[in-house]
Amino acid sequence: MWQSDDELFEIARTELFTALVGDILDKMGYEHQFLSPNIKPVEKTMIVIGRAMPVLEADVFAESVKNSKNPIMEKPFGIMFEALDSLKKNEVYICTGSSFNYALWGGLMSTRAIKLQANGAVVNGYSRDTNEIEKLNFPTFSIGTYAQDQGPRGKVIDYGIPIEINNIKIDPGDIVFGDRDGVLIIPKDVEKEAFEGAIGKARGEQLVKEALENGMSTVDAFEKFGIM
Repeated sequence: MWQSDDELFEIARTELFTALVGDILDKMGYEHQFLSPNIKPVEKTMIVIGRAMPVLEADVFAESVKNSKNPIMEKPFGIMFEALDSLKKNEVYICTGSSFNYALWGGLMSTRAIKLQANGAVVNGYSRDTNEIEKLNFPTFSIGTYAQDQGPRGKVIDYGIPIEINNIKIDPGDIVFGDRDGVLIIPKDVEKEAFEGAIGKARGEQLVKEALENGMSTVDAFEKFGIM
């Protein structure tokens, strides 16, 4: 059905939504793949889909700490800039590990990510510079907006490694798919089966919709199409 990530992601943006793919994953036995419902798009029409580039954050209590046993503590923001600069085409910056005391994503980060052809950001925390992000139309998902800076409060301590959000493991290269109804993690080992099933269901649901519009009962529609 597709020959590249570009083709798959375009099909997802135009024909699919997270509920469809989530339903297929449920049938496959992957019943806990949605992140917290508190993680929402900054602007409700935003859709994010791409390969996970996981980022691990930690709380700190000063922008720079001298004589620390850990050299990252001397660097403002830790290795956040290195993590951001590592983004590749079609990747999604997905971050967790911090408290909810400061923003993990903002407008300048969005500008850099766009230049690198990344597909979005999903943070288990706040974002800021909301007007700028909306103007850039960069798909950004967070638990809300909050201007407080992470500079003296948090640092990126690693990236490109497995992380967990809400007990859901996210490996580098897993597919992150989000819309206004939720953010879904599709493990790369099952992505082909999950998306083939979702595309088939989406196209089948169009037949169901037409049947219902023409007066067929939901009982008859389910018996005929097996989809509802």
